[in-house]
Amino acid sequence: MKPLIAGLRSLRLAAGIAVLAASAFGHAQDTAPPAAAPPPLGADLPGLIEYARMNNPAFAVDRAEADAARERVEPAGALPDPSFQIELMDFTNRMRGGPTTLVPGEVGETRYRVIQPLPAWGKRELAERAAGARADQAEAARDAAWANMAAEIKAAWLRYYAADREAVLNRDALALLQSLEEITLSRYRLGLLPQQAVLRAQREITSQRLALVGVEQRRRGTASALNALLGRAPGSALAAPQDPPPLPQAVALAPLVERTRTTHPAIAAEARGLDAARLERDRTWRDRYPDFSVGLTNNRPRGGEPSSWDVMLEVMIPLQQSARRAREREAALMVTAADARRAAAESALLGELGSAYAAFTSGHETLQLLRGTLTPQAEATRDATRAAFSTGRVDFDTVLEAERQLVDTRMALLQADVETRMALAEIEKLAGEQP
Repeated sequence: MKPLIAGLRSLRLAAGIAVLAASAFGHAQDTAPPAAAPPPLGADLPGLIEYARMNNPAFAVDRAEADAARERVEPAGALPDPSFQIELMDFTNRMRGGPTTLVPGEVGETRYRVIQPLPAWGKRELAERAAGARADQAEAARDAAWANMAAEIKAAWLRYYAADREAVLNRDALALLQSLEEITLSRYRLGLLPQQAVLRAQREITSQRLALVGVEQRRRGTASALNALLGRAPGSALAAPQDPPPLPQAVALAPLVERTRTTHPAIAAEARGLDAARLERDRTWRDRYPDFSVGLTNNRPRGGEPSSWDVMLEVMIPLQQSARRAREREAALMVTAADARRAAAESALLGELGSAYAAFTSGHETLQLLRGTLTPQAEATRDATRAAFSTGRVDFDTVLEAERQLVDTRMALLQADVETRMALAEIEKLAGEQP
C-alpha cells in the first residue's frame, strides 16, 4: 500500500510541475514583444517603392512586354508548320467514263501530300539568338523604366517630406509670433510700446497664417502626385513622412562612372540591341543560301488499283540578288546605328551623372555651412534680441527681423537638405542601383 501511495504522490508532483512549466511557457509567449509592424504607407521610401512595384500600371505594362518578348524566343527558332495538300486528278472522270465530282476517291486519282519547309542551315539558330537578344533588351529596358520610376517616386516623396516639414516650421513660426504678440500687448498696456507695434505683430501673424495655408495646399498637391505614381486615387491617405536616413559624408565620382557604364540598365538595353542587330545582320547574310522543302505524297487511283508514294524536294532559287544586297546593307547600317545609340546613351548618362554629382557636392557644402554656422548664429541672434526686447533695449522691428531670419535660415536648411537628397537619388539611379 505504501509504494502505491508514494507512486501517486510522485504522479501528482510531476503533473504539478508540468502545469507550472506550461503556465510559464504561455506567460513567456504572452509577454514576448510582438514583431515590429511595417511603417504605414507614405512614412518611408521602401514601402512606397515596393507598393509601386506591385501596383503601378505603367510598370505592369513594361513587365508584361518584357515577358512577351521572352516568349518569342522559342517560336523564333522553331521549324515552320508543315502544310497539307489534296489534289484531285481527272475530276471530270473523262478518262474513266464517269460524272464530274469533287469527292476524294471518286475521281481519276487522289493525291495526299504533306510538305515541310526547311530553312537553310544556321538560320533558325541565328533567329533564336536574335530573339533572345531582343528579349534581354526588353528586360533591360524594363529595368531602366523601373529605375526612372523609382527615382520619380523618391523625388515626389522628398517633395512631400519637404512640404510636411515646411508646414511644421510655419506652425512653429506662427507660435513664436503669437508669443511675441502677447509680450507686445503686455508692454503696450504698460505704455512701453506704441499701438503700431501691436498692429505690426498681428499683421505678421496673419501673413504667417496665409503662408501656412499655401504650404498645406502644396502638401496636398505633393501627396496627390505621389499617389498618382503609386497607382492610387488622388485623395488617398498617406502617413506623415518620417525623417530620411542620414546623408553620406562623401561620394567618389570615379567608381560611380564605372558603375554607370557597366550596370545601368539603359546602357545594357542598348548593348543588347547591338547584339540583336549583329545577329540579324548574320541571319540576313545567310539568306544567300537557299531554303528547302520536302514533301511526301500518297497517290490513290480510283477503282481499287494499288496506291503509290512519291517524295518531293523543293529548293528556293536565290534569284533576286539586288533586293538581297539591299537587305544586307540595311542590316549592316542597323548595326552601325545600334552601336552609335549605345555610345550616345552612355555619353548622356555620364553627363547627367556629372551634373548630379556636382549638385550633391554643392548641396553637401551648403548644408554644412547652414547647419554648422548660420543656423546657430541665427538662433543666438534671436535669443539675444528677444532678451534685449524684454528689457526695452531694442524695438519690435529688430525682434521681428531676428525671428524672420531664423525662420528663413531653417527654411533654407530644409530646402538644401531636400535638394541634396534629390541629387543623391539621381546619382543612385544613374549608377544602376536597383531600388
